[in-house]
Amino acid sequence: MLSDADVDNKIPTQGLRYADASDSEYYILLTKDKKPICRTRCLNPPEHLPHHWNVNDIVPTSKIILDGMSHCFLSPAPECSRDHNEWRRFLIYLQGRDMVAIAKFKFWEFYILPPDQNSNFTNIRVAYKMEKTRNASNGRGHGESGRSCQVVRPTATKANINDSPTLPVNIVKETVSRENACIQARVSDTSEDNFSPVLKFSPVVGDRLSSESTIETCSRPEPRAVKQAGPLEKNFVRADPSYLQTLGQAHSGWIFGAIAELVDNSRDAKATKLEISIESIYFKKAGKDIPMLSIIDDGHGMTHQDVVRMTYFGHKQPDADDPNRIGRFGVGFKTGAMRLGKDALVLTQTADSRSIAFLSQSLNQGKDNLEIPIVSYYRKGQFMELDTVVQSEATAKYNLKSIKEFSPFNKYLIGEKAGLFQDKCTGTQIYIWNLDQWGSNYCLEWDNGLNGGSSFHQGDILIRSRRIRSRPGQISQKVPLDYSLRSYLEVIFLVPRMKIYVQGSLVRSRPLAKSLNKTCVETGIIMGKSAHLTLGRCQLEWEQMNCGIFLYWHGRLIEAYKRVGGMIHNGDTGRGVIGVIDDEGNGLVWVHNNKQGFLDCEPYARLEEWLGKVADEYWDNKFDSLNVNVILLVKNEIFCAADWAFISTAVKDGALYKPDQEWVQCNKCRKWRMLDPGFDTKSLPVEWFCYMKPFEGLCDLPEQKVDAGVVTVSAKRTGYDSRENSLPFEGIATIKVEDMSSDSIGLSRMAEDSSPLKRIRRGLPRACKKV
Repeated sequence: MLSDADVDNKIPTQGLRYADASDSEYYILLTKDKKPICRTRCLNPPEHLPHHWNVNDIVPTSKIILDGMSHCFLSPAPECSRDHNEWRRFLIYLQGRDMVAIAKFKFWEFYILPPDQNSNFTNIRVAYKMEKTRNASNGRGHGESGRSCQVVRPTATKANINDSPTLPVNIVKETVSRENACIQARVSDTSEDNFSPVLKFSPVVGDRLSSESTIETCSRPEPRAVKQAGPLEKNFVRADPSYLQTLGQAHSGWIFGAIAELVDNSRDAKATKLEISIESIYFKKAGKDIPMLSIIDDGHGMTHQDVVRMTYFGHKQPDADDPNRIGRFGVGFKTGAMRLGKDALVLTQTADSRSIAFLSQSLNQGKDNLEIPIVSYYRKGQFMELDTVVQSEATAKYNLKSIKEFSPFNKYLIGEKAGLFQDKCTGTQIYIWNLDQWGSNYCLEWDNGLNGGSSFHQGDILIRSRRIRSRPGQISQKVPLDYSLRSYLEVIFLVPRMKIYVQGSLVRSRPLAKSLNKTCVETGIIMGKSAHLTLGRCQLEWEQMNCGIFLYWHGRLIEAYKRVGGMIHNGDTGRGVIGVIDDEGNGLVWVHNNKQGFLDCEPYARLEEWLGKVADEYWDNKFDSLNVNVILLVKNEIFCAADWAFISTAVKDGALYKPDQEWVQCNKCRKWRMLDPGFDTKSLPVEWFCYMKPFEGLCDLPEQKVDAGVVTVSAKRTGYDSRENSLPFEGIATIKVEDMSSDSIGLSRMAEDSSPLKRIRRGLPRACKKV
């Protein structure tokens, strides 16, 4: 059987090899898509016959006109039983469908005709033709040099010209020198620039170098010969394997953007469960255990046609803007997988099929064109059989061999992973190895957390550098979303529905719009399109000194902590204030193909301006205006406080900010249910269902929504004991607290009516208890 190396050796890289009349035998390697069919012998070969024929196309016999063509015959010369079988299968295919196989070269076209019904497949007739441009340009198209030569055949020889009394001596010498230059240029096969004459010696088609001299004079480009009519030729783009590395650079700034691309695909596939983990696996080629990233979902899977389309470098964008779909550009899988590692394997299954695809830089190293092996199966009862409708058995075996050679997946591991689909379950599994490196280690580091599903220390995947992403006005150095995959996935979707597991532990989604205090919804019109912004204060973000707007697109987070308005110029302005806005498919703004930013256009600039204005007004109205004058006396020292929240921090168990509404998500229907005011969220189990307290309802009930302007405030802070004393903000009151640790602290509050004051130092109080 021919190996890949043998095939490559038989396929010329610098030019075709031709047979001469002196060759004793004319052996021809017949291939299809660079995969060997059989070695053959040509019985009556024409001159300059190539030794390798690659079948470019197979068309019906009715579309080919064979009048006036010459013929030769091919007989099989197999080197093994495999060649013999492939030869018969190839000819049976042509015979059964009455098709003609076409092999094209620079100046040759061969038409392998279907055998007769009673043929024993030993001698197959081949029609062929040779283009005249081969002799007219000696292997070059007339458009290469920019000039063309007109052939003049004088009746005199070179000696007659020199002896001619009618020609001046200088013209004769110039003519002879040009003729010699033509011959020399033909032998050296070099092309001059566009400003030099191109001189070539060109014999007539089929003739050898005759004794009769041929002198060429140069002129402007003119067609030398018209190509004969034949099958339509098209120019297709070749992709160098290095382009895979170029694709990965789309997420060079933030590696979690690559993981987000794969998460988006799972959401578009209507998956309800997604598992992301990194585990070690033995790789025989490397001789050691290597880390492998796996992303497994239970979506609807992909058919063979879907997998082939997935390997395309982009596809046509849909005309309609579907707000429930994130994928638009057709490059997410390639850019995401190639940023995370050098090699990726996709195992996908639908109700009726299963496919394996291998996108690999290791496999394509040193090759001229990109190869992506794909193997597909179809369901036959309880088993999966090789689908020979979309691929030949030989192609499938070749692709499986490549996968096993350049990946950790052997037939046992592939069977083990396919077993995760169980009976007739659907879904997609993506495995990525040769992960991107950070120095001598990997860019990602992973922690499996504590055993037993502890909520105290859960598993996570982290960026090793722990660097904070650059944002205008950013002062906080604690932004877990930038380097913790668990924190990022908590807020990646505006309305989380899919259960996501990282390193085996469930990610507790955090819908930002439902977890804010002093919530306010603002609506505006930007260039004729509506925009809805939800603003509020988040206790967790206040403690981490973060603020900004979270911009979603089709329900997917694009930009986080985007500072607008006064937030850009003052670190304390807007501290803890979070805004949430989503482009609900109205086409207000458009995203980059890496989905980590918006296009810089007029609508986006207008949106930024409107967000800054609304955020500044919200800050001034809700937090920056004081209605009381407070004096705090602690250990005989006097302090000025902004409001009662500052004083209450002196009391360890004081009740502080909490969301206007608290929500919990059902682990079955994935709907969000509003909790009763005052309900202790710490009493909820890890996996909560609608039939449990305090909802005690059915999953069929619709999800609750809060009307605009309606705010529900809990009677007491969740998890804390509130003080019996009320906190008056008007009039005069004195409050004493003496039960704080060993030291007794006396608190005196004197407030009197006065006009609203403006706080000199912008920002919320610097002391606050954690929620």
